[in-house]
Amino acid sequence: MEYAAGKYDIIVVGAGHAGCEAGLAAARLGCRTLVLTLNLDYVALMPCNPAVGGPAKAHLVREVDALGGEIGLNTDRTSIQMRLLNTGKGPAVHALRAQADKLQYQNRMKWTLEKQQGLDLKQALVDKILVSKGKVCGVVTSTGARFEAGAVVLTTGTYLKGRIIIGDLSYPGAPNGQFSSVHLSESLAELGIKLGRFKTGTPARVDRSSIDFSRMSIQPGDLKLYNFSFVSDVTSREQIPCWLTYTNEMTHRIILDNLYRAPLYTGAIRGRGPRYCPSIETKVIRFSDKPAHQVFIEPEGRDTAEMYVQGMSTSLPEDVQLAMLRTMPGLERVEMMRPGYAIEYDFIIPNQLKWSLETKAVPGLFTAGQINGTSGYEEAAAQGIVAGINAAHYLRDLEPLVLSRTEAYTGVMIDDLVTKEIDEPYRMLTSRAEYRLLLRQDNADLRLTDKGYQIGLVSPERYRSMEQKKKLVDEEKERLERTVLPVTEEVKKILSELKTAEIPQQGSSLAGLLRRPEMVYKKLLRLPLEHPQLPEEVCEQVEIQVKYGGYIKKQEAQVERSRRLEEKKIPEELDYTKVGGLSAEAREKLEIIRPGSVGQASRIVSVTPADISVLLIYLEQYRRQKKKQI
Repeated sequence: MEYAAGKYDIIVVGAGHAGCEAGLAAARLGCRTLVLTLNLDYVALMPCNPAVGGPAKAHLVREVDALGGEIGLNTDRTSIQMRLLNTGKGPAVHALRAQADKLQYQNRMKWTLEKQQGLDLKQALVDKILVSKGKVCGVVTSTGARFEAGAVVLTTGTYLKGRIIIGDLSYPGAPNGQFSSVHLSESLAELGIKLGRFKTGTPARVDRSSIDFSRMSIQPGDLKLYNFSFVSDVTSREQIPCWLTYTNEMTHRIILDNLYRAPLYTGAIRGRGPRYCPSIETKVIRFSDKPAHQVFIEPEGRDTAEMYVQGMSTSLPEDVQLAMLRTMPGLERVEMMRPGYAIEYDFIIPNQLKWSLETKAVPGLFTAGQINGTSGYEEAAAQGIVAGINAAHYLRDLEPLVLSRTEAYTGVMIDDLVTKEIDEPYRMLTSRAEYRLLLRQDNADLRLTDKGYQIGLVSPERYRSMEQKKKLVDEEKERLERTVLPVTEEVKKILSELKTAEIPQQGSSLAGLLRRPEMVYKKLLRLPLEHPQLPEEVCEQVEIQVKYGGYIKKQEAQVERSRRLEEKKIPEELDYTKVGGLSAEAREKLEIIRPGSVGQASRIVSVTPADISVLLIYLEQYRRQKKKQI
């Protein structure tokens, strides 16, 4: 029996990392928002590694922050370790990674939602999407509560028909012993939305008191303070170490001897798993030439004995898990607190989405996170804020926020989801971004704060601060270019101490000096000249932009060429059956995905350069014909 439970502007189903960002964005944009979650105790749950960031993922976190999202701030305030990765490489691949206190992260994010004006947080299992006159109009819960809304955002993670697998044991379920959502999958199918099936997994959690850390290598956090958020107020942080150990021949032997009990190899698991985060069973088989694999022992928080065994994701039987763990140095007497498991779940095949993350089948229905075939908290959060913004824009009949591949890693991810065939859980990788020198984690604020401000999620104070930062960077770059360092004995001595070559007799600009591989901005400050007192983040930008200026200009030229194709819009009503010369496969894909521009069309799998040439000719003819009719 259904009953009227309330009316809202926007309903967000799910309160994981996507749901939290979507709900907060919608409410902060003035929409009366309801966030429904299966369990209020698991808001912003980290069912896998309690870590945020890493290669490419750090870029997403900072982009969410620049747009006015919460994941960066929440991580900064609950982090127990922070490290900057890939410092031996160029700035394009530098990536911040944090180990968060799992429970603190959940509690702080839950409190953020609870105190957000215009947002209601309730516990409920959603069974059905309501549609009226072809548009979404609300949801119905398992208890019969009918909530009405003009837009709905689905962020259901791995809960759609979730199935937990541990060895021979299999049962309907979701992470951390929660319920699976069965009927919502059926509701989506009834609406004509095609679903696929993926698999993911997690390793065991072990008791800290049963570990011999003396047999492992310590992995401390960085002494230097880092934060994800560009407006973070965190000024100090206790750094709790992680630890490194290795698998060995005995570990691998136990795994291989028990493959007949491994669901991945018995056929019990049918869903495709993530290639870039494989199970230990898969690693041992795929990389049979490797005698050992790294395993990181990571704390789950300050006030818990649970340690996360990074690198040992598995669905092997519980007894096998314990046996293989006890073969590794430092874990000989380890006790498991929770076994690892695999989980299969339904997801929406993402080529059914618009670039705004609105479903094509049902206007007003948006999706974000693992329901779209992605993996990772960061990927979910980035989709969540975009979906929340666009749900609000949909209600107000505003243009959706669509980030291009040239603007953000978030744009790369969404474009990939919509245009490419996703046959495994999608993970953001640095290599997926063509313009990664322009899309660095350090300049996310310079790239996207303006958009966040225009949308209404970034305060005027923060916007002005970013503009001031940009102004200081430009002024300092100009000063370095025009300031010529004279050749004096004092200068020669300092250059020698800095272990760099002498400058030409006519002198050298400070910018030219900074471009030397061995030079950094801080070394310039030793030279006998007047230097402005600048914030560290400004100095960082100046150094990167000057040192890599030539490469940056090349990528900007590439972006400009790409932009030309993006500017060639394709009418929504275009009938691809009338475009002669297209291959049958290209026509089929174009009809399904319906790209908004030639640039988007060019990235669709099976659409060849020849197809694009045909399409460009047809569009020009189409444009001329329309002009004549006017």
